[in-house]
Order: sequence, then C-alpha cells, then structure tokens
Amino acid sequence: MNIKKTSLHNLHQQHNAKFVEFAGYEMPIQYKEGIVEEHKFTRNHCGIFDVSHMGQLYIYGDDQLLEDLEKIFPIDLKNLKLNHSKYSFLMNADAGIHDDLIVTKIEGGVIIILNAACKNSDFEILQKTLDGKYKMVLDDEKSLIAIQGPQSSKILEELIPGVNDLSFMSGNWFEFQGSKTFITRSGYTGEDGFEISLENSKIEQLTNNLIEKGAKLIGLGARDTLRLEAGLCLYGHELDINKTPIEANLKWAISKKRIEEKNFLGSEKILTQINEGVQNIRVGIKPEGRIIAREKTKIFNEEDNLVGEVTSGTFGPSVNGPVAMGYVNKDFSKKDTKIFLEVRGKKYPANICGLPFYKKSYVKGVN
Repeated sequence: MNIKKTSLHNLHQQHNAKFVEFAGYEMPIQYKEGIVEEHKFTRNHCGIFDVSHMGQLYIYGDDQLLEDLEKIFPIDLKNLKLNHSKYSFLMNADAGIHDDLIVTKIEGGVIIILNAACKNSDFEILQKTLDGKYKMVLDDEKSLIAIQGPQSSKILEELIPGVNDLSFMSGNWFEFQGSKTFITRSGYTGEDGFEISLENSKIEQLTNNLIEKGAKLIGLGARDTLRLEAGLCLYGHELDINKTPIEANLKWAISKKRIEEKNFLGSEKILTQINEGVQNIRVGIKPEGRIIAREKTKIFNEEDNLVGEVTSGTFGPSVNGPVAMGYVNKDFSKKDTKIFLEVRGKKYPANICGLPFYKKSYVKGVN
C-alpha cells in the first residue's frame, strides 16, 4: 500500500515528530514533548494540527443543489446563512452513520469536510445519490490545518486580519500571500479555534509563521485526548454504520424542520427512534480511581450483567483522571448510575456521567 504524506511532512520531521499510519497517511502522533504536554499547551495557548488527510469536498450548484442535499443530510441547508457551517451525517436508509461531517454553505455551492478513512466512499455515495448532476471536486491541492486554543484568535489575527470577526461555525474567504484561503471558526478540541484551507505550496509558510508567533505543532495523540475530554465523537469509535445519530445522543444535530419534513436519508428510522426510544445510547463514563478503560472494555451493572461497551477511553490531562465514552443499555444510562469496567480480567467501579468532561469555550458570536 502506498502511504501518503501531507505537504507538512518535512516540517513535522524537522520538529521531531513520531509518525503513525492513519487512514492511508503517515501522520504525526506526537512530538518530543509528548501527548500530555501537547494537550495542556493547546488548552492554555495555541496548538496547530495538520488535518490535511481529511477530505475537502466542493460541490457546485444553485438552490436545486441545496434541495437535493436536504434529501441526504438532516440539516436545514436552505435557511442556513451564507458561509455558515453545520455538523451532520451521511447515513444509509436505515440511519446507520457512514460518516460524520461538516457542511459549509458558500456562494455557488457547499464545502463538506469528510473523515479521511471515509472520503473516497463518501464521494462515490454522494455522486451516485446526486445522479452526477453537479460538479464535485475532492480537492487534494489544498491542505487543511486547525489551530486551537485560547490564543488562536490573537495569533491568527496578526497574520490574517479579520478572522477574529468570525463567529463559531462560520467562515469566509481571506488572503494569505496572494492566495485565497477559506477559514472557519471551528474545531475538535473544546477550545476556540479555526480551520484553515490553503493551497499546498503556501501551507508550510503559514504554519511556520504561526510557530514564530508562539503556536506549537500538536499530534493526533493529543487531538484524541482533547476531543474525548470535550465529549466529541470519533468516527470508527463512537460512530459507525451500525449506530444511528439518536443512539449516539446526537439528536441536537438533526434540524427540527427536517424532522417535520421527514424526507432525508434514514428519516423513517430516525423518527421511529425519536418516538419509541433506543435500546443502547452513548454516555460519558468516569472511572473511579486511576484505571483507564480502553476501547472494547466490557461494561457490567451491579448484578454483574453485561450492559455495554467502551468506545474510547484515555487519561484526561485537563481533568487529571481517566475518562471514557461508550454505549450502554438505556436502563443504565442515567447520570451517576454505578457500573463496572472489566480491565485485564478484573472489574473496576465507574459512574455514568454527563458530557463534556471538560467545558467547551467556543466563541458564539452574533453574526
């Protein structure tokens, strides 16, 4: 298999990155200071994440495109403001999640950010579902970086004036060294931050400029601990083709208007689950003590019956203790329910808890 590299690969090497293969790409898992320090730095300052392995899909079209996309995604695209974004899902007819994604409405179409492992199959599904009516470009000539943390707006504003005017989940076109760049105020850490799409030839210069201003490169390891503390789902862990948005406790991401219209992919199953409830649901889990429950850890109730399974678990540096998410039988999903986690053949006590573990500090804005 041919392992791909992003345009920042040489820069990662210069900063002593440790690499792993992820979704067909060689990606930095951490740098010399390690995951915990990178995590803390992002929470307190400004971290730079290379997410160029993700898919940047442009679909060009008019109002008819928005109408057709509403038959696929459970969001109100027609009433979404220009240059604003929505979190959504690509589902099958049975509401199983094929991918979770971000849709941004732009002049003349949409930009959809896709997970790296799903981007090619997403493209094929969307092309087929849209009957090939629209020009679709999975753009690999642009890189994507995310900068996250309380200092991110100050640092980026010095390099690209005007970004600080963006509100959370909105974006716009800016310019960097003569090149157009689309920047959204969004992220995956529970911190204020931005995602920057810029042509491959300019991305290293921008990243170096950010580093000169005090930002640091952060690997996928800290990206995972940050998102887990923030209670955010990771495709392939909390989300997959066998889980629905309702089971994943993501009903908030489905537009009320679209629920009333009942005409998107998977809507019948979604409506049934909203009305009748689900058997299993995603929850936050706080182990007692210091034991870390990793993915696939079995969850038991006080009567020693199997009631669920962990989907992600780690040590949370910002909460100074272990955190996890998983799916449990709905009867054991209430906050403060006592459960037991089987780790290396021994059962350890834990409690169901609310999410997030770490409070988000997104900039809401008014525009």
